Amino acid sequence: MKYYSIIIFLAFAAILNGCGSPAKVNNSLITEINNGDITQDLNDLKGNSDYILQPGDLVEIQVFMEDDMKRILRIATNGTITYPLIGNIKISGYSVSDAEYILSSALKKYIKNPQVSMLIQEYGNKTVYVLGQVAKPAAIQIPPEKPLTVLEAITSVGGFTDIAAVSRVRVLRMENGKQTSIDVDITQITKQGNKALDIPLKPGDVVFVPQSIF
Repeated sequence: MKYYSIIIFLAFAAILNGCGSPAKVNNSLITEINNGDITQDLNDLKGNSDYILQPGDLVEIQVFMEDDMKRILRIATNGTITYPLIGNIKISGYSVSDAEYILSSALKKYIKNPQVSMLIQEYGNKTVYVLGQVAKPAAIQIPPEKPLTVLEAITSVGGFTDIAAVSRVRVLRMENGKQTSIDVDITQITKQGNKALDIPLKPGDVVFVPQSIF
């Protein structure tokens, strides 16, 4: 609904005005939220590996049976890494599996049937955004030592306002260039004890709390 889009835009603008050097959010996330749009199994989402690599991410790269090719590298601001035999190659903007394929393809000139594996050691951008009917809409950081869940993120910005639709919280997430909307009923978590619904957030997620309709 357009009403939701306006709330998100205004709340995010308030964050920008209050921060000297705000983190960037993907503009395509601040768009109209369609009624009854994408729904996915929450268990699948919790295990989703479609994170898009970003500048600043620290990655560990290995090539099967090629121990001397193991490297731990940080993605540069231009999205590239410098890897043996290949030189500079861009991997940001791709999923981990796509980046593995890109590296494998480039290494075929030098290694027969290279099998590349990549692990993210550290995320460069761990920002999530909590907007809408919360006490203090803000951009917050996922702590390095543990995951940050939806309820924890809302609690960290002061909790809900009196007119918040607690049962209709949404997590907006970009995966493979597409926006996904995940519905989270906080009342099921706090009153029914269904902790499985309190999903861990990923870098770049927007937690949006709409206004209750009386």
